[in-house]
Amino acid sequence: MAEPSEPSEPPGRWGTARPGRRDVLRGAAAVGAFLAVDLAALLTAINWIGPKRLTPQAFLDGFNKAFGRHHGYRTNHAKGVSVAGWFDSNGNGRELSTAVVFAAGRTPVIGRFSAAGGDPHTADAAAAGRGLGLAFGFPGSQQWRTAMLNLPVFPDNSPQALYDRLAATVPVPGTVKPDPSAMTRFFAAHPPSARALTILKQHPPTPGFADSTFRGLNAFYFVNESGVRTPVRWSLTPLQQALPPSSGPNALFDPLVAQLRAGPLRWRLMLTVGAPSDPTHDATVLWPADRRTVDAGLLTLDSVATESKGNARDINFDPMVLPPGIEPSDDPLLSARSAVYAASYRRRTGENTL
Repeated sequence: MAEPSEPSEPPGRWGTARPGRRDVLRGAAAVGAFLAVDLAALLTAINWIGPKRLTPQAFLDGFNKAFGRHHGYRTNHAKGVSVAGWFDSNGNGRELSTAVVFAAGRTPVIGRFSAAGGDPHTADAAAAGRGLGLAFGFPGSQQWRTAMLNLPVFPDNSPQALYDRLAATVPVPGTVKPDPSAMTRFFAAHPPSARALTILKQHPPTPGFADSTFRGLNAFYFVNESGVRTPVRWSLTPLQQALPPSSGPNALFDPLVAQLRAGPLRWRLMLTVGAPSDPTHDATVLWPADRRTVDAGLLTLDSVATESKGNARDINFDPMVLPPGIEPSDDPLLSARSAVYAASYRRRTGENTL
């Protein structure tokens, strides 16, 4: 689960170069449009999750136990940088969905690269999950947000399993490491998560952010002009290599920032069309590799900045913020993510005063 923002930071890691006037105006305009949708999401967020009545607060507490309490930061994917760019649709996606983003043309995008975990000061680890949150801006309510990961499948298929895995990672008192037997017990109790781990081990991460494939993982339904509902998963496939990791605590973020400051980075948006037999409720299961894919267009990111007021820091990348033409599936993780993201958003925005 990636509630992929951090408060304004002093010049340092990535803050020495200020964004240009174009970037500031573009970011401010898009963020202003997002605020209305954020309010709606907060008012309608689901307050209870799963068969054991897990609450969003229970998840926030679980992340705090695992990673510590860091005021003003996202509860998960706390470390990140803000990016901006655009999406050029080739019109192919209109076959599947009436969503404005798939009409031929250009749509502005604000996004955020992030590292999994709730500690914003943690050193980069090659094996840690990487996130990419994107907000596609449209007039009025025509907005699409997605929070993707560089994983082939999600590690868990239910809110309860996610919560239990989080609990198994809590460090043993007096140490900085969890009890290995706790994770063993977790996998024994959650066979789908154990199977997902096997898949994840077969797909090691790439060297960096720039050459990572980012996937939505959860299934959604696309609805076209004829009213046909089609199960779809999407992914972003990179069109460049990544710079090798650097030394120091920002071994993955520093090369990403350097690449973006040297020139744009690009990904293809690929839509995978599911068959009636493909599960839409279980994100731990891969769809067969021979499923049809549709190339929907090109994502270009051309600016990067330390998070601060007016950029991706202030956006909740809620996967349930969907435009007409895209609908949620029966995956229980979607409502859970939406509710927990909203709770985290409320808390951190109340703590961010700058």
